[in-house]
Amino acid sequence: MTNKEVIKLTDFFETDVYTYVLQPFIYIALAYCFYKIVTSVITRALNSKSMKMKNQKRIDTSKSIINNLIKYLTLTVTILMILSIYHVDVSKILAGLGIGVAVLSLAFQDIAKDFIAGISILLEDQFDIGDNVSINGFRGEVVAMGLKTTRVKDYKGAVQIIANHSITEVINYSLNPSLAVIDVSVSYESDLEKVEKVIYDTMDKINNTYQNLKGKVELWGVEDLSDSAVVYRLAVKVKSNKDFEIERQMKREFKLAFDQAKIKIPYSQIEVHYGKK
Repeated sequence: MTNKEVIKLTDFFETDVYTYVLQPFIYIALAYCFYKIVTSVITRALNSKSMKMKNQKRIDTSKSIINNLIKYLTLTVTILMILSIYHVDVSKILAGLGIGVAVLSLAFQDIAKDFIAGISILLEDQFDIGDNVSINGFRGEVVAMGLKTTRVKDYKGAVQIIANHSITEVINYSLNPSLAVIDVSVSYESDLEKVEKVIYDTMDKINNTYQNLKGKVELWGVEDLSDSAVVYRLAVKVKSNKDFEIERQMKREFKLAFDQAKIKIPYSQIEVHYGKK
């Protein structure tokens, strides 16, 4: 490359076309690369073998929050750098940041509250991505969590997007094992000793064949003497959020066992009497 070519190249970098048109795009491209590299490094660090030994849901939640934070910081710095290209006094912007934050906090109070609430949820470990929760009465699985919003998907597939600052009531069903509870009814004419033997045999079958159990099925005893049935209650600890599935399976199991043992399960009946004509 000749000296003339070097001078021409240098002159190009000093032109308004480069300064005002190309340089902002270069900053944006560098910011994008920076964001991708940093988030990739964080993802690899969190997915390392030592981290995988910990709570995976906690790792996913931390990854989501950290990536959101890096995104907003990168965006802010890039905007300030581009403003400096157009001779905007960035130092004054930074000097007045305290006043700006106060003004913005009045104009964007909810956004500020969302950020604070998002950090609080993470620090307090209220829930993680993948947890089954009820937030303000809406129950489902936490599918995404950021500094501003949390997304919860119910069993039908509907996704509720909840602003973090509006999260006031949280029930986390994933912190402890769930309890599957069912009631089975038999008629008053049934031999209760025979009924209880069938129940215990069925309990043994469930304990030996069912997955997702966190203990053995327990017979709590006679729960109710209703109008037409003797009601037994059974319960078992299961993995988080598996209670409904196990309850349905157990009900089917006891129905089949009672049918095989010729034990009558009562059901509502209407007896009609005709008057004399």
